[in-house]
This record gives sequence, structure tokens and C-alpha cells, in this order.
Amino acid sequence: MRRTITRLGPWQPHDEGLNQIILLLLLDNLPFSTVIRVQIRMQLLHFSLFDDFNNYLAFILSRAKDVPVEIRKVAGLLLKNGLMDVYNLIEPEHQQYIKLQLLYGLGEADQHIRSTCGTTISNVVQQGGISGWPELFHTLLHFLNSGDPNRNGGAMDALSKISENTPELLDSDDAWSGQRPINIFLLELFEFFHSPHANLRKLSLRFVNKYIISMPSGLYTSKNKYLDGLFLLANEPDAAVRKLVCTALLQLVEFHPSVLEPRLKDVIECMLQLNKDNNDVLALEACGFWSKYWDAQIPPENLREYLPHLTLILLSNMAYPNDDDLLADAEVIDAKEDESIPDRYQDLKPQLPCSDEDDDTCTICNLRKCSASALDVLSNVFGAKILLTFMPIIEANLSATGDEAWRDKEAAVLALGVIARGCINGLYPRLSEIVASLIPLLDHKFTLIRSTSCWTLSQFSKYIVQDSGNKKGYEQFDMVLTAFLQRISDTNKLVQGAACSALAILEEEAAEKLAPRLKEILQHLMHPLGEYQKRNLRIICDAIGTLVDAVGEELDQPVYVEILIPPLIQKWQNFSIFDKDLLTLLECFTSIVQALRSIEFSQFTEHLFSRCITIIEAQQQLAKAHPFSDKDFITCSLDFLSGLTGCFHNGIESLVLQSNLRDMLLKCCRDGAPDVRQSAFGLLGDLARVCPIHLHPRVPEFLYLVVKQLKIPKFEKTISVANNACWAIGELAVQVPQEISPFVATVISCLIPILHQSEGVVKSMVENSAITLGRLAFVCPDLVSPHMEKCMQSWCISLSTTRDGIEKEDAFKGLCAMVKANPSVAQSSLVYVCKAIASWTKIWSTELNTEVCKVMHDYQQSINVLADAY
Repeated sequence: MRRTITRLGPWQPHDEGLNQIILLLLLDNLPFSTVIRVQIRMQLLHFSLFDDFNNYLAFILSRAKDVPVEIRKVAGLLLKNGLMDVYNLIEPEHQQYIKLQLLYGLGEADQHIRSTCGTTISNVVQQGGISGWPELFHTLLHFLNSGDPNRNGGAMDALSKISENTPELLDSDDAWSGQRPINIFLLELFEFFHSPHANLRKLSLRFVNKYIISMPSGLYTSKNKYLDGLFLLANEPDAAVRKLVCTALLQLVEFHPSVLEPRLKDVIECMLQLNKDNNDVLALEACGFWSKYWDAQIPPENLREYLPHLTLILLSNMAYPNDDDLLADAEVIDAKEDESIPDRYQDLKPQLPCSDEDDDTCTICNLRKCSASALDVLSNVFGAKILLTFMPIIEANLSATGDEAWRDKEAAVLALGVIARGCINGLYPRLSEIVASLIPLLDHKFTLIRSTSCWTLSQFSKYIVQDSGNKKGYEQFDMVLTAFLQRISDTNKLVQGAACSALAILEEEAAEKLAPRLKEILQHLMHPLGEYQKRNLRIICDAIGTLVDAVGEELDQPVYVEILIPPLIQKWQNFSIFDKDLLTLLECFTSIVQALRSIEFSQFTEHLFSRCITIIEAQQQLAKAHPFSDKDFITCSLDFLSGLTGCFHNGIESLVLQSNLRDMLLKCCRDGAPDVRQSAFGLLGDLARVCPIHLHPRVPEFLYLVVKQLKIPKFEKTISVANNACWAIGELAVQVPQEISPFVATVISCLIPILHQSEGVVKSMVENSAITLGRLAFVCPDLVSPHMEKCMQSWCISLSTTRDGIEKEDAFKGLCAMVKANPSVAQSSLVYVCKAIASWTKIWSTELNTEVCKVMHDYQQSINVLADAY
């Protein structure tokens, strides 16, 4: 091969150079050592310095039919990459030769060659524009009309690549003699929907679908032709084509529902057909149509006549198929005991029968969830209207006997839970009958029926509790509660978790109604605690926390504390301080500590406190070597200590004194993780209330750090950190006013903008800012008073929306102090001060009530003086 010289006639490859390049490409494709491969690449690099090297590559790609396809593809790849940055520097003669070869290659029999040519054509257009290749679109149009399937497919592939790289080109008026190329090509591509070649049907539809969202005029004006083609291709044997039809209709209903409305009957019938497709991936995608249908706000009446058919399809898709591998793990045939088998990684993923958690590894499960979600939407839109034809099917499936019918029975149970809320008006008169039919299923031999029945019964919890006011209703409530408690000790982990989750939902609804059976509930919850594996430990701890929140102080009795705490402590001691299961117990203890203030519980506080200190110390040491270590251990420990401090004022002070909590807390306040700082500032505020003396002599350092949180630009990203920091400043102001003085001006400069822009800030942040400003005003009136002119009105507006409580009382003490210290500003803000005072439902503090009355009296006197002057 030699450098280009002046020649007569068109460029042609020289055999010697051509053979050398082909040989190098062949050798490069063989498994030689790295050294030899480098030598081959160096030789190819040497050849690439010649002006016509790309011509040789184009010839090999498109014309060298006796060369293996893989080598021709490699030549095409080198050509594409070689043209990427230098195409416009190549001589026009060589450019023209390369373009001709690429167009020729579009008609090659091998699809890979056509695809490589299409990709390279797209890159050439991207580099040189369509003005540099004016004949391209004419040639592609000619190829589409040629009747040659290879040229047809090559042209479609090239057009598809061009639309990906330069999408604006095909929809531009300037691209093709004042016409929009896409409008011309669309008309041609619609014809391929009827092609006898499956690949061409697929390529044409895939290309047209690219333009659904932009909806060019050629597609809009031919929408009926397009829709006719979609309905035709919905019967295509190739699942990939049917999936493209589904994708098209999903995009149309989402972005251009008006295009579908005149043909809505055909669209619905098509989607019903696709929704029951044998291909589970396709059926899953089709199932998403119904939620997009509601989002598009298409009148629901259009769907009414199809409800019986649609609900039947959804119910069918909610049933597990016979060959589903998931069923092996659910041990559906035998009453297999798996509670002692350690959880695998996949066991720790959410496995509720119908939930929003994603499990992309399981199409069947997603189809089941998506179908259930669609049924939920139907029940909320149409309510009891779907029951007329739906309930007979449900009842038939529930009453079916024999092991072979268990899948339909389980799907029917799930469906009842899904429609529980949306169809409650129609189901409520039969609630007692429905619940009575579900309770025995909690003892069914099939695991999935037991677990799904737990979930479905929990969906009726609200109405079961509502009916418990009468004797019959209470008996049924009692039966459901008993059944859940029994299933907590099921030998199958899936049922255990479902029962705990169901119990938690029932606890939320029942609240104080659980009191008569509290001892029994606690015994059932504590009994399996030692046997539960990781996933169910999390769920049962959530059930315990929910119970604590539901019954509140009712739990604070020695007999209950004795049942509840020792097993939790025992479980707690079984875990190392680096075991993530410890976090579950810490969160559980945090809920418990807020309800239990008895002496019986206080005996456990020292152990719990010390363990948390140990955890924080260990994690801070670990962070030195591993800066990105898990911070959850620290945040959970800080949150628990915060709850302990808030509930056991007297007992916590000695523990703080004997520990190095203060210094550890200071490190946490400096931590780079926002979650750690948020929890740290929360604990700092609690300690300031209970034992401020033990924060000395580090109080100035704490104050510097909390003030720093309010000075962070755009602290909205860490709003919870700033919120807790703001609250902590207020608590410190009340307890250590001398220490706070040097920081007052800086704090106020941060609080004023928050009060001025209250509509754009989280409400709790505005409340805390108003309260903190009030506390500062009360303890440092002389320092705060000069700033009142800038914020009195906005401060009063924020106080007027703050809920009543001790913290609001502190803020109003500061407000009264400011009225005295700066009467002229107070006078000009009279309306706002009165509005803030009027926001109280009742002022319980006698001292504050007196101060407020005095302020109002002074206002009245000043108004009378002004009136007399006039």
C-alpha cells in the first residue's frame, strides 16, 4: 500500500495493500500473546497514516465477500472510529468513495454487515451533516421501495441510527428540499406493517415508535393508519413485535391520549388481549396500561363494559403459575419447618403478597403485583360496581377444594385484600361473613394461603375494629387477634413475617382495645423472639414498637415490663456491636423507652446506656480507618440515648457523669454525615435540658457547631440537621444563658431570613426558629432588642401558627420582654402582636398569663393616651 497519488479514474484498492490489511485483521482476531498483539496493532496504526486507509476498510466491510463476516465487522468498527474525528479532513474523493461503499453495504445479506454500515452512516451524517450527503435520503427512500428485504432492512437500520444520533435532522424543514424527511419516511414505513417478513415488521414499528412522544405532523395526520397497523401487529407471532405494540399504546395513552380516544374501544380490546399474553414480560408491560389510563384522565365510563373481562384477567395474572420456581421456597406442598434455617440474602428482601417493593428479578411476582395494583385502582374508581361479576368468581375460588385448586384460592384471597378499601361499601354488609371465611385459612396447609390470608385480614382491620363495639363484632375481633398471635409462632418464616405485619396493622387500629389482652399479646410476641431469623426479627420488632405506640402508658406496669424487656435484652446481648441486627433492636428500644418510665424499667437503663456508648466509641474508632463505614450504628445509638435522656431525667445524669458521652457527642456534631449530626444535635438539646452542667467546659464548642448548621448555604438539603441544631440552641439558651451571649447576634442573623421566608421553609423549622428567638429574647433581652425592628412582624406571624405548649410559653416570655425593651417597635407591630397572643387556645402558665395581660394593658393605655392627644 502506498500514499495517495494523482490517479486517473475512481479509486480502487491495490491487491497488495488490501491483502496486508486483511491479514493483519485476521491475525488481530486470533488469541496471540499481548506482545504479538501490540506488534499487530502497531502495523495497523502505521497503515492508518495513509490517506486512503479508510477506503480499504470501507471496501473490506462492504465488498470483501470472501472475508469472514467477523473480520469485515472489525474493519467496519475501525472505519467508524477512524472517521469519528477526522471525517471533514478527508479528501472529498475519498469521502465519496466511503459513502458509496456504505450504501452498497446496506444491501448485504448479512444483518451484522448492514448494521455496521448503518452505524457508520449515522456517524458520517453526524460529522458532515446532511448537506454534505444530499443524495442519502433519496437513496434510503429508493431502498425502502426496492422490494429487496436486505435493502429494506438496511435502510431502516440506517434511519434508526440517524434518529438516535441526530434526532432533529429527520424532523427538520431544511433537511430535504424544504420537506420534513420523517413525514415522507413514515408513510413508507407504515406499509411495512403488512410485510411478509417478520424482521421488517419489527424494524418499521420500532422506528415509528421513536417518534410517538414528539408526534410529527406525518404521524399525527396518519394516526388511524398507525393504529390500524398496531391492532394488526398485536396478533403477531413474534413476542418482540407484540411488545413493541404494547409499548406504543402505553406511550400514546401517557403522552397523547387524545389520539386514542376516538378508537378507545379497539385500544382497550387490544390491551386486554396483550394483558393475558402467554409471554409474562409482555403481559406485565401491558398491565401497566391501566394505571396510565387513569393518569390520562380518560372518562372511566369507557371501560365499564369491559370490567368483567378485565377483572377476570387481572385475577388470573395474580395466581402463581404451576411451574413457578418461587413456590419451592414457599414449601407449598408440605408443612415444612424452615424457621431454624438461616436467612439467605434474597430472604431479606420484602416479600409481602402485594406491595410496592420492587423485585426486578421475578417477572411473575411483578406481574402479580402489577395486576393487584391495577385491581386496586379499579376498585377505587368503580367501587362496589365491580363486585357484581367479580365476587361470584372469588367465592367460587374460595370454596374450591382439592390441592390442585390452591393457586386460584390464594389469588382470590389476595384479591379480597386488594379491593378491601375501594369496595368497602359493597363488602361491608358481608364483612362478618368474609372474615369468618378467611380465619380458617390461617390454618391452611399451604404456606402461601396462610401468609396471604394474614395480609388480607389485616386490610380489613379498620372495619373489624369498628364493629368490635358490639358483642358479635368483638368476638370476631378477638378471633382475628388470636389467629394472628398463633401464626406468629408458625413454623414457616414467610407466615411468621406476614402474621407480625398483620398484627402491627391491627394494633394501630385497635389501640386501647388491646389493653385487656396485653399480657397475652406480649407473651406471644416474646415467645418466638429467640428463634426468629434476621428478616422476621425486623418485622416482629416493628410489631412490638407499634404495640408500644398503640397502648402507650398502659404498658408501663411491672408485669408487662417483666415480660417485655428481659427477652429483648437477651437478644440484644447475643449480637456483637457490629451486627446490623442490633440496629433493629435499638429502634425497638427507642420506641419502648418513650412509653416506660417505671422503676422496673430503670433497672435496665444502665446496661442499655453503656452498650450504646460502647457502640459509638467502636464506630468512631472504625471510622478513622474506614471513613465511609456505616453510620447507622451511631445514629440509632444517639436516638436511643436521646429517648432515654428525655424519659429518665433523674436517672440519666449519673450515667452521663460516669461516661465520656460529652466528648463523643462533640465528635458526632462534627461528623460529615448529616444523619449523625441530626441525631447528635437532638441529643445535645435533650442533655441541655436534663444535665447542662455536664456539657461544661465544651459548651462554646457545641455552640459554635450548632450555629454553623444555620449558616450553611441552602441548608434545605440538610433541613433536619438545621432544625435540631436550632432547637438545641434554644434549650442551651434557657440553661446556660451566659455561655450563649457571644453567639446571639450570629444566631439572630440566621433566624431572621428563615422567619422572613417562612412560606418556603419546612413548618417545623419556622416554629423552632420562632421559639429559639423567643428564648434568646427572654435570657438576653438587651442583645436581642436591637434586632427587633427587622423581625418583629414576621416573628409574631410565625408564633401565631405555632402549636401551644411549654416551648411556645418560653417564646412568649421573650416576646413580652421585647415589648418592654423596645416599645416603639412593639407599638408599630401592634396588630401582629395581638394576632400572636390570640393564637393561644389557653395559656396555662399563670406567670405568662400575667405578663401577657400586662402587655395588653400597656397597649391599651398607650392607645388611650394617643386618643386623648387628638
